[in-house]
Amino acid sequence: MSEKPKNTDKPKNTDKAEQQRLGVFKTYKLYVGGKFPRSESGRVYEVTDSQGTWLANAPLSSRKDARDAVVAARKAFGGWSGATAYNRGQVLYRVAEMLEGRRDQFVREVADSEGLSKSKAAAVVDAAIDRWVWYAGWTDKIAQVVGGGNPVAGPYFNLSTPEPTGVVTVLAPQESSFLGLVSVIAPVIATGNTVIVIASERSPLPALSLGEVLATSDVPGGVVNILSGRTAEIAAPLAAHQDVNAIDLAGADDVLAKELEVAAADNLKRVVRPQAVDYFAAPGIERLTAFLETKTVWHPTGALGASGSSY
Repeated sequence: MSEKPKNTDKPKNTDKAEQQRLGVFKTYKLYVGGKFPRSESGRVYEVTDSQGTWLANAPLSSRKDARDAVVAARKAFGGWSGATAYNRGQVLYRVAEMLEGRRDQFVREVADSEGLSKSKAAAVVDAAIDRWVWYAGWTDKIAQVVGGGNPVAGPYFNLSTPEPTGVVTVLAPQESSFLGLVSVIAPVIATGNTVIVIASERSPLPALSLGEVLATSDVPGGVVNILSGRTAEIAAPLAAHQDVNAIDLAGADDVLAKELEVAAADNLKRVVRPQAVDYFAAPGIERLTAFLETKTVWHPTGALGASGSSY
């Protein structure tokens, strides 16, 4: 009787864990009023890396989205501006903590968006995290630097105190999609303002992901609102909006900046024009003071004479 031939075939791998998975693509959404809506228009546009490779579809915001963001920012202004400066500093520091935990994600997104090597993207993300910490430290100090008692010739105390301007629109830098973005958002909210951010048109993904961090960082809904899409299309209604108090044109070219500045003049918005900025350099306090108003209070001290004051 002949032997049965041995089966030399290897058994097939039936482990489902080793089977190829379908990729789960991220759906990027706007961040408005503490929520993540899709664009009211239902439109999206393709975002590509520096080599033209598709990365994701980003929401294409409409004028209605911009108006909704203003409503959310105005609603949040009272609570945020009324919070103590120390509390605002704690919240900004919490943002830095959460970003540190998601560092790898942002390194990847910045590298893809800006065409940087992983090491250079890591340096950008680290600088952005440090920038949140830096502005967190200024929240309860800026009043002492730009405010104080003023000497006057009369029987009065004269005190100057900085107050937030209100609702601010910020056109994020186009080329610096994350460090530049943080550098224009953090000083606005550190001083008690609320903000509507128009993300970099070409590289909006780090900004949209930042919304996810803000939502879990104790930042009240509406304090920061992030829109993506065509910068000129979204900025035009915001520059003319009567309930927007100031606008930062960091991400506008010269032609667009001039158009928006004319529109902003209708209700005397405070305007910060675009300028060349090295976002890796120490930021100073210019952007902190750019969106502060000074309130001066006079209080009688009584008659001043040789013997001192009397009431």
